[in-house]
Amino acid sequence: MPHRTQLTAVADAHQDALRRFKAGVFQSLGHPTRIHIVEVLRDGEQPVGAILAKVGGEPANLSQHLAVLRSKRLVQTRKEANLVFYRLSDPLLVEVLDIMRRYFLSHLEESLAMLKEIESER
Repeated sequence: MPHRTQLTAVADAHQDALRRFKAGVFQSLGHPTRIHIVEVLRDGEQPVGAILAKVGGEPANLSQHLAVLRSKRLVQTRKEANLVFYRLSDPLLVEVLDIMRRYFLSHLEESLAMLKEIESER
């Protein structure tokens, strides 16, 4: 039977790997355009042209952002004739963004309340 410190070291290594994985996901979502792409894909698969029409910008720039999302396996592709379709690898990603929106709004309301309090003290 492994020694307790060995088990702790293994558990710590797994936790560290999980933290690196999470950081990689958040890093890939660390650009507003990539978040916009995920939001566009929340309702299902879209061809690149439709994503570009909704997100805007230059095709080469969109391609770079899609490559980042693909590299972290946040999106998947499917080819049909000369069209490339993108979809989210896991709809849980939309839930993560929805939670982040609620987190932001919660703290926004808190910050606005503090500002009002400061203003009322003047």
